[in-house]
Amino acid sequence: MKTPRRTTFALASVALLPLALAGCTEKSTASTDDITVTASDDTCDVSADSGTTGNNTFQVTNNGSKVTEFYVYAEGDRAMGEVENIGPGLTRQLIVSLPDAGTYQLACKPGMVGNGIRQDFTVTGDSMSASDESGQLAEAADGYRRYIRSQVVALQDTTQQFVDAVKVGNVEQAKALFPASRTYYERIEPEAESFGELDPKLDLREADLEPGQEWTGFHRLEKDLWVTGPQPDTNAIADQLVVDVQYLADQVNAEDYTIDPTKIAGDAQGLLDEISTSKITGEEDIFSHTDLWDFQANVDGSQAAVAALQPIIDERNPELSANITQRFADLDAELAQYRQGDGFVFYDTVNEQQRQELSRKIDALSAEVSQVQGVVAGA
Repeated sequence: MKTPRRTTFALASVALLPLALAGCTEKSTASTDDITVTASDDTCDVSADSGTTGNNTFQVTNNGSKVTEFYVYAEGDRAMGEVENIGPGLTRQLIVSLPDAGTYQLACKPGMVGNGIRQDFTVTGDSMSASDESGQLAEAADGYRRYIRSQVVALQDTTQQFVDAVKVGNVEQAKALFPASRTYYERIEPEAESFGELDPKLDLREADLEPGQEWTGFHRLEKDLWVTGPQPDTNAIADQLVVDVQYLADQVNAEDYTIDPTKIAGDAQGLLDEISTSKITGEEDIFSHTDLWDFQANVDGSQAAVAALQPIIDERNPELSANITQRFADLDAELAQYRQGDGFVFYDTVNEQQRQELSRKIDALSAEVSQVQGVVAGA
């Protein structure tokens, strides 16, 4: 049972810890057992400060003026679940599996920047996992974990090639390798976000820098290649990128690295949210305009996450499964129009009307994929 105690946390009064990223929209239907979260630009009002082991459902409403996010963190800032890109006036649902008793943290992140407004969330009860008599949930988790690990292997290889080109001053080769190496990261970005400060080290945009924050990762090198030219610390930034990618590899290859099936569904949605938030506007790869490579990678990753869950969706909601398949096909066909050689046209050549059509296709797919988490959780 949830404790019916309401706690409001103001931004100025919270000890701030590390962070994560951004996402999509739509309204959800709440049940009486759901925990409500009401976010504003400087508060995070939660209807309960405790829950029980197993699935916990949060209904997150944004009453502020900024787009916000909501996260559930385990010890070490391991993201157990997140819902992103909650626009003003919108409500999003998050179903998160918390299999073990202990103290977790809830975090609202107004403006999708900074460390968030946090509070402790106490979970009691016996350790438990979802009922899985058919083995489908375990098979989904194993399959998706293999996918994550395979993408990280490719990320390590292509990132090293990219860094080598940067360090020898081969700017044109580095530019060609930039979107190719990022592809493998963009397919699995929600998992990278699970590991505390890792995602901003790898993928922080200049526009999201906070005062005094060190800027590292892909986008710092993007600016060096397309705008400023190599800087005195460019090679050091490149070396750090390799180190940070290796850290990601260490995390996903650890023996205790597990993925809950409801988190897989959340990843599928989160990857589409990534497009809706920063990529559709051209903000993500603002210097190189290679956003369409990222579009395709996010779609690929979302499709892989759904594929891992496909037997479960087919069994529990075959109509939804068919709708998702069709929406993926529609979006893939739309993106195919912009292919050029082994890649895509630059995004600054895509006009506003074309961007709106891409956005409509993404929203149509997102509306279907947003239902998967509830199906997997048995809601």
